[in-house]
Amino acid sequence: MNILMNLMIFMFFIGNYMLISNRKHVLNILLSLEFLMLILMFILFLSLLNILNEMYFLMLFMVMMVCEGVLGLSILVVLIRMMGSDYFQVFNLLKC
Repeated sequence: MNILMNLMIFMFFIGNYMLISNRKHVLNILLSLEFLMLILMFILFLSLLNILNEMYFLMLFMVMMVCEGVLGLSILVVLIRMMGSDYFQVFNLLKC
């Protein structure tokens, strides 16, 4: 179980690196954030399984994860309709 937790923490740091280094498109940023949330859900599942054996908080975390994904995709659709593309360099704060 300890090896699996170390693997999940390593994958979390890889996800952070992907988020920092891959900033060309907004869709790539959103995918990196969803990957991070998925890894955090697995880490939370493993820790709740070992410590408390309570899975109610995991369901609440999954609801928040879905809300975050829907909000990100809706903002992406609005930005594509306004600007015409999802390149991160196109967005200027003075235009919005």
